[in-house]
Amino acid sequence: MALIDQHNAAVRNGLLAALPLADLARLRPKLHLVELPFNQTLYSMDDTLDTVLFPESGMVSLLATLDDGEQIEVGIAGREGLVGLPLVFGDDRSLVEARVQMEGTALRIGAAAFRDEMEQSDALRTLLLRYALAFHAQITLSAACNARHAIEQRLARWLLIAHDRIEANDFPMTHEFISMMLGVRRPGVTIAAGILQKAGLIHYARGRMAVTDRPGLEAASCECYHTARREFARLLGAGAAQHSD
Repeated sequence: MALIDQHNAAVRNGLLAALPLADLARLRPKLHLVELPFNQTLYSMDDTLDTVLFPESGMVSLLATLDDGEQIEVGIAGREGLVGLPLVFGDDRSLVEARVQMEGTALRIGAAAFRDEMEQSDALRTLLLRYALAFHAQITLSAACNARHAIEQRLARWLLIAHDRIEANDFPMTHEFISMMLGVRRPGVTIAAGILQKAGLIHYARGRMAVTDRPGLEAASCECYHTARREFARLLGAGAAQHSD
């Protein structure tokens, strides 16, 4: 990850922005702005984690890898949260791979400095634990959704999650990528995308996806998307729901 100039810009990460000014001021010198290039693996399964990333833009997928090498997305982190959650609980190993799915930037802090800040700041520690609960709600609902809901509902939900995080109506997307994210075969993705496109909710062509009817896409999604948004808002404040699962 390449360091880039911060230009003394205000933080855009939701967790950092929610900190009291004094806590953020103490933390800020330890944060370094880095690029998150598309498809970069930030850490692999069973890697030792030595940094925490607070995304400022873009989106990171957390992927479980099965014995046959197949991968499926089990969680998503954007500027509402962080990457490196095991370190919040004092562990330095991850069961999943973290891979950049939408390029962006993040504020990086080393593991030792992160632990020190958690010990010094009650506000930071409380905020991170509440985020962990919200993230747990995200993956719990994802598991239920993937088991019970129709593919087009799941696709609508995933596209809303991506739309929340990248703050753009148009973004790169392939059927192969969606197939891995949803854990379904590519023909199923093609049918589901066709249903949403025929309804005028999205436009898909040449590896790019555009959300053309956000309210309609929300109506087409299952309740899991809305339930998770409410849980993020309950635990982290109303602002977190604007760019959370």
